[in-house]
Formats: sequence, C-alpha cells, structure tokens
Amino acid sequence: MTRIDFYILADDADETASDVVACRLAGKAFGLGHAVYLHARSDEHATRLDELLWTFQQGSFVPHMRAAQWRPPGDDVPAPVLLGHDEQPPDDHWDLLINTAGAVPMFFSHYQRVAELVPPGEHARQLGRQRFGFYRDRGYELHTHRL
Repeated sequence: MTRIDFYILADDADETASDVVACRLAGKAFGLGHAVYLHARSDEHATRLDELLWTFQQGSFVPHMRAAQWRPPGDDVPAPVLLGHDEQPPDDHWDLLINTAGAVPMFFSHYQRVAELVPPGEHARQLGRQRFGFYRDRGYELHTHRL
C-alpha cells in the first residue's frame, strides 16, 4: 500500500519554500535511484519548478523534463524526474509522487510513496487537511513532518 508523507511548512516560510522543498525531495529521491513525478498545480507552476530544479542548489543537477514534452521513443526512458500538472506519468515512474497541487491526483495509488506538501497559509492548510482526511478515510499509512 502507498505510504503518504505530509510535509507541513512553518507559518513563517516564504511563498517559494514549498517549491524548494519539492526540489530537494526530488533531488534526494533521484540520488537514491528513484523515479519521481513532480505534480504541479498549474502549467505556470510546472514552469517555475522546471527553472528551480536548475538553480535551487548550487553545484547540483537533477535530470528532469516536462511530462508533456516526453514521447515514448522506442525503448528510451524519460528523465528520472518528470514535471507535470495534469498529465499521468509513464508506467515506469511509479516510485515517488511529489504533490504540490491542492487536490489528490487520481493516479496517486500507483506510487510506492506520495509526498504531500502543505505550504503556509490558512487556505493551503485547509486543502492539506482535506487531502489528509481523504487518505486517512481510505486506510493509507500517513506520516507528518513539520519543517
């Protein structure tokens, strides 16, 4: 069964903090050999995450690409980190889903792990509580991390 980890950012975190956390999680998972799908809340947000993956940490590189740009060319595998906002990732990206959107993606249960990011702010907290309840009511293993 999928393990769900909630990462709750501090109330005093700035608005880009959750994006940096998403990039760090993707980088760590990539370093451990995991395939990652980074689920953004919009196309514009996916573009910001795409740019941030190049710059969030000096001296590091996280191979990534936009899910909408990937086309299965024979046996080629996509980058270890895919970014999208409403695309379902290819079948070989089922290790870690990092969700930065306000809703649970319908394909979440295909993943071994889901990282749910909860940014500061009352609206974001309310959406996080709804997602937490969704998973809890379905019997998923839940873990909470306060950052």
